[in-house]
Amino acid sequence: MTTKHTYSFSILAIILLLCCAVNISLGSVNIPVSEVFRSVLGTSKNESWQYIIQNYRLPKAFTAILVGSGLGISGLLMQTLFRNPLAGPFVLGISSGASLGVALVILGSGLFGGAFAGLLMSKWSLVIAASVGSFLVLLAVLLVSSKVRDTMAILIIGLMFGSITAAIVSVLSYFSSAEQLQQYIFWGFGSLGNLSWYELFIFFGIYLAGLLLSILSIKALNTFLLGENYAKSLGLDIKKSRLIIIIATSLLAGTITAFAGPIAFIGLAIPHMTRQVFDSSNHKILLPAVFLFGGIVMLICDSIAQLPNTDYTLPINAITSLIGAPVVVWLLVRQQKMVF
Repeated sequence: MTTKHTYSFSILAIILLLCCAVNISLGSVNIPVSEVFRSVLGTSKNESWQYIIQNYRLPKAFTAILVGSGLGISGLLMQTLFRNPLAGPFVLGISSGASLGVALVILGSGLFGGAFAGLLMSKWSLVIAASVGSFLVLLAVLLVSSKVRDTMAILIIGLMFGSITAAIVSVLSYFSSAEQLQQYIFWGFGSLGNLSWYELFIFFGIYLAGLLLSILSIKALNTFLLGENYAKSLGLDIKKSRLIIIIATSLLAGTITAFAGPIAFIGLAIPHMTRQVFDSSNHKILLPAVFLFGGIVMLICDSIAQLPNTDYTLPINAITSLIGAPVVVWLLVRQQKMVF
């Protein structure tokens, strides 16, 4: 790592902390940044501000960092594994599986009667349904990938599983009421502010497992950039490395979808933005850089989505796409090439 990279990491870390402080201070109740630090430490004289920050805004800010960094890292893993700049964290059908699980809970009663109505009373019902759905799709992809040698074939298989689950969701939607459809659409908007500290703790535990697997895959990721044949000549176990990368991506993307809903753009765009800034293909540099970039961008998008000083909150999914897509287009046009 060069001095330039160390300097860049230091700047990104400071920006992340500043974005976190600003994000916590904004909302329907505007709280001064100076009071934010006091409230976090529990020394604020305003008990209502302290309660709002410690129980609502601080968990939401942590969730934003986990979601942004997790999607960015899983997108980086998929783009490297498939050597495809358009690959994202949900290319294996993970998000589609989670959506199917949620659709069965929310929309299932329209087709199967009231069998699923009781499940909606549980706070964890959607999280569990999304987790089970993404896990079953992952299991199917892993089962098929063990029989397939070509990595690109896995990409196509993942897309096909996504199409199958989307078709099933369409059938469920056809038999559902307007109220059920509205509830499902709201879930699809994504949300960062619905997690308690207990839920965030569980989220972080699974996220950490995916992150550790990603770090363990750095050497394999750098080798995959040279092509599978060259990787084999270096003694890399292609199937084992590919399996670990897929599991890491699934843990990150699947957990994020389960707890925060499907979040667009971040996983696809953050790796490209990071490569443009750091101009490196070394994953020892890219992985921590993507972590910081993802957290920063997600905090900025969430700050915009909450419409400061108002009672309205825009869908986070819409903000990530509206803000991020033009930035990526501008970066690519300015660069004239896609670093990969």
